[in-house]
Amino acid sequence: MSQKMKRKKRKETILAWAFLLPSLFGVSCYVLVPFADVIRRSFSEAMTRTYVGIQNYKSIFENQAFLRAGRNTLRFLAVCIPLLLALSLFFSLLLMNITHFREIMKTAFLVPLAIPAASIVLLWKVFFHENGLLNGMLTKFGMQSTDFINSGYAFAILIFTYIWKNIGYDLVLWSAGLAEIPESLYEAAAIDGAGKGKTFLYITLPNLTGTFFIVTVLSFINSFKVFREAYLIAGDYPHESIYMLQHLFNNWFTALDIQKMSAGAVVVAVSVFLVIFLSERIMKHVKESGGER
Repeated sequence: MSQKMKRKKRKETILAWAFLLPSLFGVSCYVLVPFADVIRRSFSEAMTRTYVGIQNYKSIFENQAFLRAGRNTLRFLAVCIPLLLALSLFFSLLLMNITHFREIMKTAFLVPLAIPAASIVLLWKVFFHENGLLNGMLTKFGMQSTDFINSGYAFAILIFTYIWKNIGYDLVLWSAGLAEIPESLYEAAAIDGAGKGKTFLYITLPNLTGTFFIVTVLSFINSFKVFREAYLIAGDYPHESIYMLQHLFNNWFTALDIQKMSAGAVVVAVSVFLVIFLSERIMKHVKESGGER
């Protein structure tokens, strides 16, 4: 390599670091350093700062509220994410085949993202409260009214809220992935006599592997934001079916139970990291397998 090329490469490296350092400094100050302190606190007693080993972790795994919140959160993720991915992909494929009013329909799907959480909560209370519109219609037909927000129906309402809020966001991501698939592949499949089912299985899905990973990870991260609606609708202690980890952390924060909060935060952070890491490895393996074929 010539001296000129080396100087150019060194200059590019310096510029790259100059560009990245302010962001790295901010992330270190507001994320990495505080989280390192959380890890330290998870192994110590809050008041005396005495090292207690894994005692804080043992206490949270023996805590029934933590176990219930963890189960509810896992159940919520297991139901809402596959449902959201399937519905958003279905509607994005549907919009691809619509020539008129496509942009208007895309905008309609994105409208829920622009609605403030407080307005959504007010809307849900108007519909699902014990004295709300839905119960008003049920009583007219001679049926008994139900407090949907404080019953087993609360979980379904939360699932509906999450999907309704995020389907437009995922739809845009799927649409971007679909637009990247070469039209020539579909034309070749049509010439070979492949139907819509085979075209979807052997052309559309394999070419959406990268998009699938991005949409899944973002949907997973956005699922933790549904706490705002759940909290505003039902408060600190909602129906046990929607008592999530965020409710538990909020209550521990109110009680200043720092050691439990720290241990729980580390467990959740490690779990989220493992889920994203394993998803990335699976997607990479699927992509490589597809390439070999």
